[in-house]
Amino acid sequence: MPHNHRYRKNRKDFFVGRVEKDVAPPRLSSEKLHDVVSEYSDIVFGLQSGKQKFSGFSLTYNWLKGSIFWELSYWKTNLHRHNLDVMHIEKNVFENIFNTVMDVKGKTKDNIKARLDVALFCNRKNMELVCDESWIAKPRASFMLEKKAQLLVYKWLKSLCFPDGHASNISRLVNMEEYRLYGMKSHDCHVFMQTLISLAFRDLLSNRIWDALMEISHFFRDLCSSKLNVDHIERLETNIIETL
Repeated sequence: MPHNHRYRKNRKDFFVGRVEKDVAPPRLSSEKLHDVVSEYSDIVFGLQSGKQKFSGFSLTYNWLKGSIFWELSYWKTNLHRHNLDVMHIEKNVFENIFNTVMDVKGKTKDNIKARLDVALFCNRKNMELVCDESWIAKPRASFMLEKKAQLLVYKWLKSLCFPDGHASNISRLVNMEEYRLYGMKSHDCHVFMQTLISLAFRDLLSNRIWDALMEISHFFRDLCSSKLNVDHIERLETNIIETL
């Protein structure tokens, strides 16, 4: 985030009592990165005990080995060394959002470990676990739908019809007995993330949560648009940090 961003001075909602002063690490040039990586060409695989580690591991970086691509003579001159599949990333993001909002057992990111982190870092008492000698209760989060609302979403999905070629028959992927979606392909998640998510949760979530989901939805829609320019991409890169 920018050094003067208001979130950095927020002592309550993020890290309790802490003002974030660290700045983002600089982006290394290809030549500088090549010099760094070349020092670790003999690093072995794995994190198990007895495996080789090196100074700065898990602090400055988490590299385990030098990529074999750096042995190519032209690799350090590439302007763009990574190609990420936006459809698969979009699918992962959608599934994480949907499973969390719908409180899908075993799939939600609002799990016990996440709640323990809330108690450790954040000032949100209403989100902390309630523990007793024999049981643990997880208070319902504001971004999680209740059972009746979940049923409305699944019934709505079960009734959906799309024009030929727009998307697959998502209604066939709805399991009304288990309240889950099965067999969602990348393109199905693509359609849901960019068009259906705004309709599915519009009247069921609070405005502040729905607005955040819409910003993520618009990010992927803009990123996948047929025409892009540098200024637009730079705005996306800046805005998505705050959105997340």
